[in-house]
This record gives sequence, C-alpha cells and structure tokens, in this order.
Amino acid sequence: MDKPIRIAQVINRMDSGGVEAVILDYYRHIDRSRVQFDFYFVADSTLPQRAEMERMGAGLYPLPPCSHMFSYHRALYRAFKARGYRIVHAQMNTISVFVLFAAWRAGVPVRICHDHSTAHWGEGVKALLKYLLRPINKWFATDWFACGERAGRWMYGDKAFDAGRVTVLPNAIEPAKFAFDPAARQCLRAELGIAPDAFVVGHVGRLTYAKNHRFLLEMFAELQKQRPDARLLLVGEGELEQRIRQQVRKLGLEKAVVFTGARADVNKLYSAMDVFCMPSNFEGMPLAAWEAQANGLPCILSDHITREAGCSANSVFCALERGAAAWADAVCAAERGPAAAVPDIAQCARRLEEFYWERETANDNGRA
Repeated sequence: MDKPIRIAQVINRMDSGGVEAVILDYYRHIDRSRVQFDFYFVADSTLPQRAEMERMGAGLYPLPPCSHMFSYHRALYRAFKARGYRIVHAQMNTISVFVLFAAWRAGVPVRICHDHSTAHWGEGVKALLKYLLRPINKWFATDWFACGERAGRWMYGDKAFDAGRVTVLPNAIEPAKFAFDPAARQCLRAELGIAPDAFVVGHVGRLTYAKNHRFLLEMFAELQKQRPDARLLLVGEGELEQRIRQQVRKLGLEKAVVFTGARADVNKLYSAMDVFCMPSNFEGMPLAAWEAQANGLPCILSDHITREAGCSANSVFCALERGAAAWADAVCAAERGPAAAVPDIAQCARRLEEFYWERETANDNGRA
C-alpha cells in the first residue's frame, strides 16, 4: 500500500481535556507514513492543537453538536461515505453509538468503540443516559476498546472482558517528559506565587463532577489545620469552575488555592507539587495519575479509581467514605519517591499501529 491508512478518529470535543491529550499523543508517536488520523469533533471546540495537528498531516473536520442528533448523524454518514474510510475509531464512551451507527450505515467494515470512563448516579440524567446507551454500542461496533480494566468491564461486561473480547489500550505517556525537574519547580512556584518551602497538594483534571473537587476542598480545609503552609494547585478548566470558586470562598481558602486554568506545561507543573490527590467519584483510567507517578509524586487516589492507576509503592487508595479528615492525614504523611514505571506511549502506539494494519489487511483479503 503506497499511501498510509486513514483512520477517522471521532471525539466529542478538541479542547484541552484528557481524552484529547491521549489521542493526540498516540498520533505523535504512531508511524504517520503508515497510519494517518482524520479528526472529527464538534465545531465550537477551542482546538488549541490545530497547528501541530495540521503539521503532522491530520484532517480536521468540525461537526454539528451531538445534541442535534439528526444533523450530527447526517454529517458523519456523508463524511464516511465520501471519504471511504475502512476504519472508524469512536472515542466518545457511551455516546459512541451515534458514530458507530453512522459508520455501520455507511458500510465501514471496522468500527471501534473506545470507552474512557464509567458512570456514577450522582450525574443524574447523564448517568441514566449512559446506562441506556451502553448496550447499544456493542450492536454496531466490530471491536471493543477500553482504557483500562474497570472501564472495559463496565462498558462491555465481565463475561466479554474475561473472554478476551475487549482490547485494553492504556492512556500511555512519554515517561521522560514528566521526570522531576528541580529548576521547573523553583520557576513555576515563583510564577504562581507559591513559597519555595510551601507544602503543595496538586490536582490535574477538568473541573467536573467526576473529579470531585467538592471533596478535595473539604480535605484541603482539614489539611490546613495541620499544615497552615499548605497550598492547593488546581490545574484544568471546566463547567463547575464558578461553583468550585464559590466553595473556596465559603471555606476561606482564597489565599491558599491556586487555579491555573488550562496549561500547555502540565508536565512541568507536577514538579511544583509535593503530593498528588485525586478523590474522583468515577474514572476510566486517569492519565494524570500515571503522569504524577512518573514524576515521583506520592498519590492519594479514590477507591473508585481502577487499581491499574497505582504503579508505585507510594500510591495509596483511600475510600471517600473515610471522610475529609482521614484523607488529610494520608496527604500529610505522603512523601515523594522515585519515578514509577508507567506504560510507555511509544510501545503502545506501535501496538495500535499494528492493530490497524492487521484489520486493514484482513479487509483487503476479504475483498480479494
């Protein structure tokens, strides 16, 4: 084959979230002379990655919002038919069903459903929708992917997972990129107005219900009783930002909590932290946990997070039911250690590349 295989990668948004970062990192490390990505995303995405993606040869195709179901479906169906894709990779968890149905109608032979998360009834109607859509994805997908075991079992069921029908493709990283950097620690603390000797608790993630910032702030309020020098570094943006800021004011923590918003240097920000805390209500496989451990940070993780997230001896899983004070004790006792061995994106990208080529070859043989 003279030209690279073109894969339609369909994602909800191209902003600065974790799923976007994972897919883009795979794209950076895959052999683009053999495999190329075309990205489909809703039109109002901020697309901070545009220049890099275009430089690497990606096609960028904006779509109507998913909530406009018929126009969304029509746009995908027409694109899949017109561009003749042989593989569509839907990266949208349970709402991948809309992508997969369009691909099925368009006659795309390989339709990948990729789950990056789970669900929690605290999401209300959104959780109900996830549970209703979950089984339908399997009807239209030819291949089932998940970022980790918990996500795979939740999406496809224990029977399918145990039978080996689910491909686990981890949210891998480039370990060297996240190595501890003492110079960055000093520089970033100065930039953010954090004292060199302050005790910094860090969190990286979208400001959403899943990440449970409410509990994180309650824990930090307890921690301040033990460590008045503590600072909380919140990296990310999201729909709950104003609510979280209100809670910060209510708890009187304005001088101790630093909001960075979306940052391009997240890999360096880990070096400014002393401990990483993630009290999530639910997760698939949180990329930030592995990034933090590659930096050598101790991690205090919710027991709602898959155990795959803990790669180092100084990672602790703690039940949310134990309460904010117990979490504060665990955070206070945590100590930085050596960098952990985490899944390497270069190796995982080669594995994904070979999967695409095997499926493409099978398609060619089937047509011969």
